[in-house]
Amino acid sequence: MSHTKVLPLLEPEASGAVVPCCPPLTERPFTAEEAETAARMFKALGDPVRLRLFSAVASHEGGEACVCDISDVGVSQPTVSHHLKKLKEAGLLTSERRGTWVYYRVEPSVLAAMGRLLTMAPAAV
Repeated sequence: MSHTKVLPLLEPEASGAVVPCCPPLTERPFTAEEAETAARMFKALGDPVRLRLFSAVASHEGGEACVCDISDVGVSQPTVSHHLKKLKEAGLLTSERRGTWVYYRVEPSVLAAMGRLLTMAPAAV
């Protein structure tokens, strides 16, 4: 059992809406916690196999993919499982077991939060 603390890329507000953990990079310097969260995400995506798996899930028809459909990335199945676990721990994927297969999905809000993090902050009026 892993004791790794998952730092979400998105955090729920009191209203139930989901907001990104961090402001755009150009808005202001990150706090220590924001930097830790963003670094965990970038570290997870910094591995070519993880990036390929994340891309395979994100681009799969219907927005989710069975592990059986995305495991052909040139490494063994246990290694695929390890990399998918790291992506889940970083808050980038969610999963659901259906029978003997596990289905992974990237929530659209995660992609939006990642995009927002890397965009320019709006100019002050």
